[in-house]
Amino acid sequence: MESTQLMIMIKWLKRISATGAIGIWLYAIAVFAKDPAPFAELVPYCMGSTMLIFGVLTGIFKGLEYWEAHIKEKEKKQ
Repeated sequence: MESTQLMIMIKWLKRISATGAIGIWLYAIAVFAKDPAPFAELVPYCMGSTMLIFGVLTGIFKGLEYWEAHIKEKEKKQ
C-alpha cells in the first residue's frame, strides 16, 4: 500500500477504535446504572471498567502512532 493510504487507514482506525471504546464504556455505565445495588458498591466496578477500557484504547493508540511514525521514517529514507 502507498504510504498516504496507510496514513489515512491509521487515522480511520484511531477514530473507529475511539468510537468503539466510548460505546463500550457507555454500555458498561448503563449496565451499572440499571443495577439495583447502591452506587457506593458499584464504584470499584465502574472505575475498574473505565480504567480497563481506556487503558486498552491507549495501547491501541500508541501502537497506531508507532506504526505511523515508522511509516514516516521509512518515507524519509526513500
